[in-house]
Amino acid sequence: MQFTLDELRTAAERVHREMAPTPQYPWPLLGERLGCEVWVKHENHTPTGAFKARGAITYIDWLKREHPEVPGIITATRGNHGQAQTRAAIVAGLEAVIYVPHGNSQEKNRAMRGFGAELIEHGSDFDEARVEAGRVAKERGLWPVPAFHKELARGVATYGLELFDAAGELDAVYVPIGCGSGICGTIAARDALGMKTEIIGVVASGAPGAKLSFEAGKVVETNEARTFADGAAVRVPVAEALAIYGEGASRIVAVDDADTAEAMRILWQDTHNLVEGAGALSLAGLIAERDAMAGKRVGVIVSGGNIDQSMAAEVLAGGTPQA
Repeated sequence: MQFTLDELRTAAERVHREMAPTPQYPWPLLGERLGCEVWVKHENHTPTGAFKARGAITYIDWLKREHPEVPGIITATRGNHGQAQTRAAIVAGLEAVIYVPHGNSQEKNRAMRGFGAELIEHGSDFDEARVEAGRVAKERGLWPVPAFHKELARGVATYGLELFDAAGELDAVYVPIGCGSGICGTIAARDALGMKTEIIGVVASGAPGAKLSFEAGKVVETNEARTFADGAAVRVPVAEALAIYGEGASRIVAVDDADTAEAMRILWQDTHNLVEGAGALSLAGLIAERDAMAGKRVGVIVSGGNIDQSMAAEVLAGGTPQA
């Protein structure tokens, strides 16, 4: 999957009709702490509180043009994808049916309903909810939105475009990995701009499927995905995404939940941004490799800020939530 710079600029124009560009700042306290220049891309500042708002805008725009007969969409999520797809679908006049696993974040569930979703709980994890959503799509005549698609990645790539336009060519960018649209979009933006920036993926050690797959050169499923960073709790990596980050990423780093919680506290202390677990994975990855990044210019993608109040309180009090 490659995009020309014109294709990404066009996508950015479409995205910016519904949301403003998000900020990116070289936070000085992070720089002092880590010994490098640290640019934070604040995707926690989108209309849905996460980067997926971008891909939903371009995907639903594509769907309306290519399949105008479709009455609505159906998809599975742990929260951010579902909020984004619901928001874009409702704006476009479509219905949105969203599947989540039992035990999903109640605040993310409320947000999806707030955007207009019909929310259905099924299964014990994301992948079980995903399979059921695919089955029900045929019964209800709804369009199944996948976790990864070229038009999703094209929209997501616009945050990379914004970051590189503002910061220039960075030495490295750390990106959280769930299903993979974030890291694939960042790679697409780098390549379209002709830059040499290292793109480094970060996963939770309790959900290492993307790292195992990257190292094996093929999809490696795990039996479970245990992490409080629910946006990264994926057992079955997406093959289409792996084909892209398998070639375009430099490496993938795994961090444990205690390191992720500490990264969340650091982001609060040094930037006063409260982020979700998956949103802090990128900084946790940089912290793990701080010696290698000394003196360099580094970006971290804060992919979202949608965290339940009780979990945020536990983390800020010094704890690590149980997965």
